[in-house]
Amino acid sequence: MNSDTNNSVNEIPLIEEFQKKIDRDEKIEPKDFMPEAYRKTLIRQIGQHAHSEVVGMLPEGNWITRAPTLKRKLSLLAKVQDEAGHGLYLYCAAETLGKSRLEMTEELLSGKAKYSSIFNYPTPTWADIGAIGWLVDGAAIMNQIPLCRCSYGPYARAMIRICKEESFHQRQGYEIMLTLARGTKDQREMAQRALNRWWWPSVMMFGPSDKDSPNTETSVKWKIKRHTNDELREKFIDAIVPQAKKIGLTIPDKDLKWDKKRNNGLGGYAHGKIDWEEFWKVVKGNGPMNNERISSKKKAWDEGLWVRNAARMHASKNQSTVVAAE
Repeated sequence: MNSDTNNSVNEIPLIEEFQKKIDRDEKIEPKDFMPEAYRKTLIRQIGQHAHSEVVGMLPEGNWITRAPTLKRKLSLLAKVQDEAGHGLYLYCAAETLGKSRLEMTEELLSGKAKYSSIFNYPTPTWADIGAIGWLVDGAAIMNQIPLCRCSYGPYARAMIRICKEESFHQRQGYEIMLTLARGTKDQREMAQRALNRWWWPSVMMFGPSDKDSPNTETSVKWKIKRHTNDELREKFIDAIVPQAKKIGLTIPDKDLKWDKKRNNGLGGYAHGKIDWEEFWKVVKGNGPMNNERISSKKKAWDEGLWVRNAARMHASKNQSTVVAAE
């Protein structure tokens, strides 16, 4: 029996205790034993989440100077700043698993690491900023609130603050859409067109259907995730449809209908067919803005090299001073 087999056999009691700990809803901390597959799954998910927060700044950032009022500019600036902070919290959480922020960024720029497909769509009008806040941040909240109970402690704790801020962003986006929907005919039409553009990408944002998702079952077992992709998608649709009706906008799904049998007889909305070919096309790098998003991120990374070098030099000098003093 080789050493690899010995190691796996010796780990069996540890793996069993690990699962029991998760089943008891106890948190796994960085220095605790964890199976390598659990660690890799977390690194992939947290890294993708962090990348999504950072890349997600780009479609909104270019509207800061073009927002219609000073109040709107300040609100959007604060939101983009929040997203940067979310990325930093998440990179820090991933670093507790042994993956450096430098490695994660290099994987993002090379295309090895992914970020949410939703951020590869353009924002041609101010209404798109409202739709992102209402729909994209709304979908994010639906996905992220259960992550506050994730089995991995650093990730769960980071999500508590992130969810509070995302909830504010969602209300901010809904208020923009509400204002436009109550405005002139042109403003209402602009809001409806933005909803039409962002509805299906937001529905797809939860990931592939459960039958096509290779990671969902294990992630639920380990309580990294608490719900499957389809469960979260259905909860999102059930929440958004009444909001759209309230402000007089139409969900662009001709097959959307109320199904009284869903949710154990409580009812819910049944949606139309999702274009998964569109989803996978964007995931594979062929979306409307894939190249521009990565190019913008790479440009910022390259231009920030001198700052990183200066920070490292400063930290090195400080460390030398501490050692000399000792």
